[in-house]
Amino acid sequence: MELPDLVLRPIGVMRTPFTSRAQAPRQPRAAEGVRGTIELLPDHHFEDALADLEGWQYVWVIFWFHLNQGYRPKVLPPRSTRRRGLFSTRSPHRPNPLGLSVFRLERVEGRVVHVSDVDVLDGTPVLDLKPYVPWTDAISDARAGWLEDEAARPGDPVGDHVVVFEPHAVEQLASLGALGRELEEKARQVLALGPQPHAYRRIRPSNDGTSTLAVQDWRVRFRVDGKRIVVFAVRSGYRSEQLLEEGREVHRAFVARWGPA
Repeated sequence: MELPDLVLRPIGVMRTPFTSRAQAPRQPRAAEGVRGTIELLPDHHFEDALADLEGWQYVWVIFWFHLNQGYRPKVLPPRSTRRRGLFSTRSPHRPNPLGLSVFRLERVEGRVVHVSDVDVLDGTPVLDLKPYVPWTDAISDARAGWLEDEAARPGDPVGDHVVVFEPHAVEQLASLGALGRELEEKARQVLALGPQPHAYRRIRPSNDGTSTLAVQDWRVRFRVDGKRIVVFAVRSGYRSEQLLEEGREVHRAFVARWGPA
């Protein structure tokens, strides 16, 4: 049976602090307190459509994963030790890249909806808004599928490692000012959970016994000494040809001072 194509038109766009997929949290509960806005399009009477929304505490947002292309019928979710059917997971790579998140509603100003606990990228097209209705949307006795199988679910990472920065890395981060302090804090949080590659940690081991952690568009080099993780260098995550692109002045200045590696 052949079904007709459907046409979807965005009603607005998300404005958030997240500019790359690596930055975005995996769920709204992992983005507690992160603020953003939903800016609806003009000339559609959306100001009237938003009437009475402010009486709700949470709002469902249906959006489009605009940077994702393609999908696989089976995927490896973060909380599973084996591949699962795509439709039994919350993977963002789907036949139709539709996303669904529930955000805390802060306030409505004209065509702008202020929300928090935001887990999506800046520029994400918004398709629809619906109020979150607790008595019908929250089913307390619902089963949790394969997540209920404790033997098949890896444990949550525990922050039992000590993270230290060598003087060279400290100096590199200091040269980045506020950005360097942000990178250091994020690296500490992630590496305290351990040095192994994990769905929550973008870590790549090297043949020389060191590893690299990706933090946004930067790379943090480290080695492991028991429960101590020693950060010895920071580098840009861009290749030399990518550094020439617009908006990467900070990276170009960093590489000019510290070199590419």
